[in-house]
Amino acid sequence: MGIDTVADERLASRLAELRLERGWTLEELARRAEVSRSTLSRVERAEVSPTAALLGRLCAVYGRTMSRLLAEVEPAPARLVRAADQAVWRDEETGFVRRAVSPPHGSLRAEVIEGRLPAGADIAYDRPSVPGLEHHLWLTAGGLELTVDGEPQLLAAGDCLRFVAESTRFRCPGPEEARYVLVVVAP
Repeated sequence: MGIDTVADERLASRLAELRLERGWTLEELARRAEVSRSTLSRVERAEVSPTAALLGRLCAVYGRTMSRLLAEVEPAPARLVRAADQAVWRDEETGFVRRAVSPPHGSLRAEVIEGRLPAGADIAYDRPSVPGLEHHLWLTAGGLELTVDGEPQLLAAGDCLRFVAESTRFRCPGPEEARYVLVVVAP
């Protein structure tokens, strides 16, 4: 599982709540997210931890950033977020590690995320979690091919890419992992 067993169970419960709040069946959610009903059922029962790509699809359907969704299953963050208290989530399928350095909170519109993508990992998001979401990605180590709306950009350590996108693809060509800081600003 991803974060830890208790957090996975809270995430599964929150995903089920979001679906029920909208009055959707699993079939309706499956159609909207373009994910199989059986996969969604297993995720909502915490039998499996969702991949980053699946969470991205669900966030898009629910109109939330991934950080906001993950923050909804964690206790409300304090003003000071100590390193030891920053939520870390791992996609077991790709090895992607995501740290919520400054998670969503109250009326603040920005959040800061640290991402680590191992060499060879490739994650595609076919739709934005929130339309109009502003991104500032600063690559701190390694190399990263970031495709924004079909236009690939090869980033080297120190480069910053700013964008609002409909689709994105993160690919680490290697040989070392890509490490980056991502600032996300809600519209």
